Amino acid sequence: MVDFLRELGIEAENFGASAGGFFETHGPILESRSPTDGHVIAKVKQATAEDYEHVMKVGMASFEKWRTTPAPRRGEVVRQIGHALRAKKEALGKLVSLEMGKIYVEGQGEVQEMIDMADFAVGQSRQLYGLIMQSERKFHRMSETWHPLGMVGVISAFNFPVAVWSWNTFLAAICGDPVIWKPSSFTPLCAVAVQKLVDQVLADNGFPAVMSLVIGPGSSVGQRMLDDRRIPMISATGSNQMGERVAVAAAKRYARTILELGGNNALIVMNDANQDMALRSVLFGAIGTAGQRCTSTRRLLLEKSIEKGFVERLVNAYKQIKIGDPLDPKNLMGPLVDKSAVSDMMTAIKAIKEQGGEILYGGKELTGPAYPGGCWVEPTIVRARPDMPIVKQETFAPVLYVIAFSGIEEAIRIQNDVPQGLSSCIYTESMSHAERFLSMVGSDCGIANVNVGTSGAEIGGAFGGEKETGGGREAGSDSWKQYMRRQTQTINWSGELPLAQGITFG
Repeated sequence: MVDFLRELGIEAENFGASAGGFFETHGPILESRSPTDGHVIAKVKQATAEDYEHVMKVGMASFEKWRTTPAPRRGEVVRQIGHALRAKKEALGKLVSLEMGKIYVEGQGEVQEMIDMADFAVGQSRQLYGLIMQSERKFHRMSETWHPLGMVGVISAFNFPVAVWSWNTFLAAICGDPVIWKPSSFTPLCAVAVQKLVDQVLADNGFPAVMSLVIGPGSSVGQRMLDDRRIPMISATGSNQMGERVAVAAAKRYARTILELGGNNALIVMNDANQDMALRSVLFGAIGTAGQRCTSTRRLLLEKSIEKGFVERLVNAYKQIKIGDPLDPKNLMGPLVDKSAVSDMMTAIKAIKEQGGEILYGGKELTGPAYPGGCWVEPTIVRARPDMPIVKQETFAPVLYVIAFSGIEEAIRIQNDVPQGLSSCIYTESMSHAERFLSMVGSDCGIANVNVGTSGAEIGGAFGGEKETGGGREAGSDSWKQYMRRQTQTINWSGELPLAQGITFG
């Protein structure tokens, strides 16, 4: 076992649940395989329904003490978790690359995102502001205040195996909520490593089990979380199909949801754009994380007068992309997460050809001794029409559709003409075009950027999308309100009992 795994406390076989510390679980063995070469990194003994119940009971008990702890004190605990992450940033970033397949700098960047989120949450812990409102009744005071909501369930996806957990958990924590985390079965070791760091900090501060972990299949763990009335909030990241299941199950018991689902993100390049900047954004947006980000650039919309020249430059840049071991800093693209992802991409390539798309570059699976494990593909550029059915779907792989347009109105219409609504951007030097894109008749996405790409959101801005993306918001702005319950309060110190709206009764 490599040194950075030992540093993180990963063993050959690990238990799959923690509630104030890891305990022996009794479920089937889950093998974590690196998509780089298919080898087994380590094993996790998953949780059963009984193990899940133990985690919930301990976690719910922690709520009693945690919610009455002053919010700045809760923020101090999160601050210490941030420092623990700083100390293990390199090792944890390498584990993200090894287990998920994103390149080294992206693995390090994901851990930095957790650290930044901790810093943000610490500041937010002193800013959980309420309101004072004017009452229509004499000598009455009306106010709004916010109280802890309760246990928050976090279901995270493989593509950001640790960062998205932190977006939710650190805000939930400063709001006074305990968290139960179900990670992706593709990346269980990342979750185990993070939980070990968290458990130590929580124990040192006398708050064990405020953040807990349960690893297991959807049938024994995931569905129980969705149906559990002790969990008033579920935050889930994943496919639209998964999001629909979460939404329906939560709605049946009136639970809240934060859903971060599919993206089909467009990058518009006007003929007055800085094309060098736009080209760099396309490369990172389409190839970063091997196209497995919800904010990956899926559609490149080019004004017709610049289409030919821009595509030539783009194809030439794609030819220079180094693909290989994600832990080798010289490589810019690693593998897809597993063989099924490769199969899904090849199915999409077949549909592209059947629907009249033209492969301009790539489109093949990479095999041979240089590409072991069966998870390697070429990044692909496709000349497409906006009405092709495959263009309106999200293929979670490095497939980029190039679509030509005439004028800003057509560009925005094409941009919005998909079921998803996560991230969008335009490259232009025109203030008129930029303002049009950002206006109420412009992009219909939750994220809209000018001269900034679709991928790589900062901590501080609320992250999320509209339409089939789910409508949730995480990580910034006033997202903390989703993890609390609002209470309107009225105090009467008049000595009389006037009714609202001037009503006289009796």
